[in-house]
Amino acid sequence: MKSVFTKDAKDFGRVAVLMGGTAAEREISLNSGNAVYQALLHNKVDAHAIDVKTNGLEALNGMSFDRVFNIIHGRGGEDGVLQALLQTLALPYTGSGVLASALSMDKLRTKLCWQGAGLPTPKWVLLQNECDIDRCIVELGFPVIVKPAQEGSSLGMSRAETKQELLDAWQAATQYQCDVYAEAWVKGKEYTVGVLNGEGLPVIRLETPNVFYDFDAKYRANTTQYHCPAGLSDEVEAELIRLSLDACAVLGVTGWGRVDVFIDEQGQAQLIEVNTVPGMTDHSLVPMAAKAAGLSFEQLVWRILETSFK
Repeated sequence: MKSVFTKDAKDFGRVAVLMGGTAAEREISLNSGNAVYQALLHNKVDAHAIDVKTNGLEALNGMSFDRVFNIIHGRGGEDGVLQALLQTLALPYTGSGVLASALSMDKLRTKLCWQGAGLPTPKWVLLQNECDIDRCIVELGFPVIVKPAQEGSSLGMSRAETKQELLDAWQAATQYQCDVYAEAWVKGKEYTVGVLNGEGLPVIRLETPNVFYDFDAKYRANTTQYHCPAGLSDEVEAELIRLSLDACAVLGVTGWGRVDVFIDEQGQAQLIEVNTVPGMTDHSLVPMAAKAAGLSFEQLVWRILETSFK
C-alpha cells in the first residue's frame, strides 16, 4: 500500500491525539489512544495525548495544533460532532467528515442508505412500541438480534428467540436513548474488512463460542479466534473487499475504517455496519489486518495520520 503524502515527521506539525470522550466506549478509546500516541512518538511525530473528559472544545482550549488524530470511539467522537467542531476550528483531522461520520454511527440510517443503493444488508424492523414487536415477529420470525442504532462495541445488543426475549431485548436497548431495531439473524460466517485510503486490507474471519461477537468476545474473552487469511478463495475475498469499499463510498466514508459483514449459508454477503474510528490497540482488528498486509502498527498509525491531509 502506497504512502502518498509525507516523507518526514515534521510534515505533520504539532499533532493532538484526542482520546477518551464521554461515551460508553471511553476506556477502550483510552487504550487505543495511548497505543496510537506511543506509535507516533516512535515515529518521531510531535504528538500530544489529550484525554477528552467533557468535550473537544474544552480539551483544546488555549492550545495550538496543526492537526488531530481522532481516536475517540462512539458518540461524541465518531458521530460527526467532533468532526464539525474541528472543521469550525480549521483543524485537519483523521478519518471521515461530518456527514459520513454521522451516517455511519447510526446503524439504522446506514442500512437505509445501503438499501437505497441496492447493497445487501439483513432485513430489519424499527421497534418503537409493543405493536412493532408483533410486526417484527411476522416479518422477521426468530431468531433476531436487537440493536440500539447509535452504540458501538456491540453495547446493548441481544439475541431474541421468543416474544418475551424480544420484549426484554427491546426494553434493554432503549436505555441507550436512540432508535432501536431488530435485525434478522444471519446464519453464516462473520468477517471484517479494514479500509485504508481507498484500499481494502486482508479480510479477517471472526469466530467466537459466544452467542455473537459481543462486548465480551471483543475485549475480554480469550476464546475468540481471528483467522487471517480468512479461508476464502481469492475471488470471494476480492469481492468482499469490493463490496466493503462500495459500502463506504455510499456513506461517504474516507480515510480509514472497518466494515463488518457476514456471508450467509447461501453464500450471499450481508453488510452489517461501518466503524469510522475502529479500535487501535495492537490486538484490534484493523492493526491485525494491516500486519497481514505487511504494515507494522507504527506504519499503520502513520498512514492513518496521513488521512488528515484532505
